[in-house]
Amino acid sequence: MTLVQTHPRTPCADAGRRTAADAMDGAGPQVWDDMTVEVALSVMAAARTGHLVVRDEDGRFTDLVSRARLTAVRDGRGYTDRVRLRDVVVEGAPFASPLSTVAEAERAMRDRRLGALPVVDEDGNALGVLALTR
Repeated sequence: MTLVQTHPRTPCADAGRRTAADAMDGAGPQVWDDMTVEVALSVMAAARTGHLVVRDEDGRFTDLVSRARLTAVRDGRGYTDRVRLRDVVVEGAPFASPLSTVAEAERAMRDRRLGALPVVDEDGNALGVLALTR
């Protein structure tokens, strides 16, 4: 099952005080962690996206997985068609609060060398994704 949630952008008068919620794009495809890696790659291809938001059995954000990461897992030595997303997600995956400033989120992304950072509310819901432009 693929869920798509979006959050409208709100205009902000002071660009220096823009929050992650102001700047994020919709979360895009959201999938459950019991999905296999192969199916997740198929969902990415169909959605024409480079990442998926992964949710646990309670519907809370657990990780943002990229096509490159899943392809590396699939091409790895221990891969079988039974490997699920929960087997490859990173516990404590980084995310931004909707109240974080854009500058804080950008600094975190650059420090961790992330191309995208999910925006997650206090209840664990992925609201959107921030992406660095080059």
